[in-house]
Amino acid sequence: MAERTDSKTWVQRGLFVLLAFILIVVDLVPLDMRPSLWVSPDLLLAATLVWVVRQPSYIPVLVVTLLFLMTDFLFMRPPGLWAALVVILTEAIRRQHREFRNMPLLVEWGTVAFGVVVITIVNRITLAIVMSPQAPLGLTLIEMMATILVYPVVVLVAHFVFGVTRTSPGEIGSRGQVL
Repeated sequence: MAERTDSKTWVQRGLFVLLAFILIVVDLVPLDMRPSLWVSPDLLLAATLVWVVRQPSYIPVLVVTLLFLMTDFLFMRPPGLWAALVVILTEAIRRQHREFRNMPLLVEWGTVAFGVVVITIVNRITLAIVMSPQAPLGLTLIEMMATILVYPVVVLVAHFVFGVTRTSPGEIGSRGQVL
């Protein structure tokens, strides 16, 4: 039977999509015309992973797919590769949602960090196989490490600003369904 979603879930979905568009626009706006020696973390990836770990019902797979496919086009990456890797990672995390409920933050952080490392390596290898132009390895590693390091900050912001908390074991939704 199909699950019904309550108004809080729809508000959180809309809030996430709005946040995603803000992060994409901020990433697209040039703040300096000189080439940069460092790269900022992928805040959209970190926010998506936090939302999927904490409340997987807030972000359906279709939203993740469309947002990251759009970023592939906007950031002139090979269309679909990064989006597919992020979807695979989020669905693997979504499948383990019940295990994340009782995990300490460090274990959750390590699990997410492992996933980010894996999709970054698979992305680099795939781009190398098809001989597509890539960013320098150093910049890719800096972005990967910065994304991993910013994850706890994104967890705090998601918790205190956006109200995205972990579901408790046995928690009941507004329609009486067990989360």
